[in-house]
Amino acid sequence: MPGPTVRERPGARVIDSARYQWDEGRRRLESEAREPARYHDLIALVHAVSDELRRRVGETFTTAELAEAYEGAEDWVREAIARDTAHVQDAAFARYSVGASDYRP
Repeated sequence: MPGPTVRERPGARVIDSARYQWDEGRRRLESEAREPARYHDLIALVHAVSDELRRRVGETFTTAELAEAYEGAEDWVREAIARDTAHVQDAAFARYSVGASDYRP
């Protein structure tokens, strides 16, 4: 009877691909610096994801461990960002609501 399967760490090709995507993301983020308000908002979201990464992979990790966390990260990244942006959404709707034809304070 075979033993339990152990999840293998990502190979060099997977790590190289992840690093390429990370670098592309960093470049795209830096290209937003010409719009300071948007850039500031994006940096806040990067910090939210970084905080969640710290909880998930710790402060001491390998690139392979980080690449492993990257696989399938979309769901938890969305959740991490949503926690930090839900109040922004509510505030934006509150601010915009004053323009409603039936607005009452």
